[in-house]
Amino acid sequence: MLFVLLLAVFPAASLEASIRGLSIWWQVLFPALFPFFVISELLLGFGIVHFFGKLLDPLMRPLFRLPGIGGFVVTMGYASGYPVGARLTAQLWEQRLVNRAEGERLVAFTTTSDPIFLIGAVSVGFFHNVALAPLLAVSHYGGGLLIGLMMRFHDRKYESSAHTQAAPPAGRRKSRLVEAVKAMHEARLLDGRPIGRLLQDAVQAALRLMIVVGGLVVVFSVIMELLTSGGAIGVLTHILGGIMNLFGLPLSLANAVINGLFEVTLGAQASGSAAGTSLVHQAAIAAFILSWGGLSVHAQVASLLSRTNLRYIPFLIARLVHGILAMALVYLLWNSLGPIG
Repeated sequence: MLFVLLLAVFPAASLEASIRGLSIWWQVLFPALFPFFVISELLLGFGIVHFFGKLLDPLMRPLFRLPGIGGFVVTMGYASGYPVGARLTAQLWEQRLVNRAEGERLVAFTTTSDPIFLIGAVSVGFFHNVALAPLLAVSHYGGGLLIGLMMRFHDRKYESSAHTQAAPPAGRRKSRLVEAVKAMHEARLLDGRPIGRLLQDAVQAALRLMIVVGGLVVVFSVIMELLTSGGAIGVLTHILGGIMNLFGLPLSLANAVINGLFEVTLGAQASGSAAGTSLVHQAAIAAFILSWGGLSVHAQVASLLSRTNLRYIPFLIARLVHGILAMALVYLLWNSLGPIG
């Protein structure tokens, strides 16, 4: 009811925010994410995921208590950004390749920013300092890997999925590469769809997901504008500023944190343009925002997990811890990486 009243009081601002959110989706998110969604669907159909699963199982199992197939999700998630990791995890769960505990571990540390956004948009576009990119990348992705190592203790009593327990027949020693090719071939035969049908299904599935992502971006853009016009953002910024002051953080970055709690792009932009503060503090807040992801990304991930039995709360906790770790890594690595002008 509050948002309905605010829509009635600020109709022009709401319309502008909606158009702005739609523009971000069409000009940035759609061209960036749509190809990855289509490609991921095709790779699942061709059995490439099963190929990587066999190859990476000796690495993923001892490190992250995940099947090797999770290595593909890690690669795609880190390369293409949120919410691709959650999308692929949900697909693996639907195909019964991971169970609930493994899925929750996987989605917790594969929901990251893509390198193009981190380098091009944040470092160059918002901070105008390309030398900041290595520090942000190490802090953000390094923090994500630390979350993966920590999540291996999540639901320790939960049994591994049947797929990951399968062992090669006794007395038959084959190279892992041969086993990986065989697994890919078997998965392709099991899928059975011709290439034309597979491409059609991949495009349709990617379009449905992009519509959901676009709708959530527009909704959160309007919510942020309504809260700003109604004065709620100002109040939250004042409260957060007092809390940040206790930890010695500049008050000028409170607005960036508030924006970043809701939307990662707005928060990163605000942290880069904050005046009267040291660059190290700006970078630390940007690292936190990138790792937290914003409630807009959280809503996208929650919508993807809603079709599975994967819980949202472990993901929420992991995002918060990831943000704190990334922020701490910025301070720890600042001097070791040299002065950044």
